[in-house]
Amino acid sequence: MKANREYELLVRRHPDLTDQVEVVEIATGEVALFWDTTPAQTRRLARALKADLAQLEADEFLRRWRRWEPG
Repeated sequence: MKANREYELLVRRHPDLTDQVEVVEIATGEVALFWDTTPAQTRRLARALKADLAQLEADEFLRRWRRWEPG
Protein backbone atom coordinates (compact mmCIF):
# COMPACT_ATOMS: atom_id res chain seq x y z
CA MET A 1 0.00 0.00 0.00
CA LYS A 2 1.26 3.49 -0.82
CA ALA A 3 2.70 5.38 2.12
CA ASN A 4 0.26 8.29 1.73
CA ARG A 5 -2.58 5.90 2.55
CA GLU A 6 -0.97 4.94 5.85
CA TYR A 7 0.80 8.13 6.93
CA GLU A 8 -0.01 11.82 7.14
CA LEU A 9 2.49 14.68 7.05
CA LEU A 10 2.09 17.42 9.66
CA VAL A 11 4.15 20.62 9.58
CA ARG A 12 4.02 23.04 12.48
CA ARG A 13 5.64 26.39 11.97
CA HIS A 14 6.58 28.45 14.99
CA PRO A 15 7.59 32.09 14.58
CA ASP A 16 11.15 32.70 15.74
CA LEU A 17 11.50 29.06 16.85
CA THR A 18 12.32 25.69 15.41
CA ASP A 19 9.62 24.21 13.15
CA GLN A 20 8.37 20.65 13.62
CA VAL A 21 7.80 18.10 10.88
CA GLU A 22 5.97 14.88 11.77
CA VAL A 23 4.86 11.80 9.88
CA VAL A 24 1.86 10.36 11.72
CA GLU A 25 0.30 6.91 11.31
CA ILE A 26 -3.29 7.52 10.23
CA ALA A 27 -4.76 4.41 11.89
CA THR A 28 -3.34 5.07 15.35
CA GLY A 29 -2.46 8.77 15.40
CA GLU A 30 1.04 7.86 16.61
CA VAL A 31 4.08 9.76 15.41
CA ALA A 32 6.23 7.52 13.21
CA LEU A 33 8.91 10.09 12.29
CA PHE A 34 9.75 13.49 13.76
CA TRP A 35 12.18 16.32 13.01
CA ASP A 36 12.87 19.73 14.51
CA THR A 37 13.91 21.95 11.61
CA THR A 38 14.94 25.49 10.91
CA PRO A 39 12.47 27.48 8.82
CA ALA A 40 14.87 27.24 5.87
CA GLN A 41 14.90 23.41 6.08
CA THR A 42 11.19 22.91 6.63
CA ARG A 43 9.97 23.54 3.09
CA ARG A 44 12.59 21.29 1.47
CA LEU A 45 12.01 18.45 3.92
CA ALA A 46 8.22 18.64 3.60
CA ARG A 47 8.43 18.64 -0.20
CA ALA A 48 10.69 15.57 -0.23
CA LEU A 49 8.49 13.73 2.28
CA LYS A 50 5.33 14.47 0.26
CA ALA A 51 6.93 13.16 -2.92
CA ASP A 52 8.04 9.93 -1.25
CA LEU A 53 4.69 9.46 0.50
CA ALA A 54 3.01 9.51 -2.91
CA GLN A 55 5.51 7.25 -4.66
CA LEU A 56 6.77 4.66 -2.18
CA GLU A 57 5.17 1.74 -0.42
CA ALA A 58 4.67 2.31 3.31
CA ASP A 59 7.46 -0.01 4.53
CA GLU A 60 9.95 1.35 1.98
CA PHE A 61 9.07 4.93 2.96
CA LEU A 62 9.78 4.26 6.65
CA ARG A 63 13.00 2.44 5.89
CA ARG A 64 14.24 5.31 3.74
CA TRP A 65 13.36 8.13 6.16
CA ARG A 66 14.19 6.49 9.51
CA ARG A 67 17.88 6.81 8.76
CA TRP A 68 17.46 10.63 8.61
CA GLU A 69 15.48 10.94 11.82
CA PRO A 70 17.54 12.37 14.69
CA GLY A 71 18.62 9.70 17.18
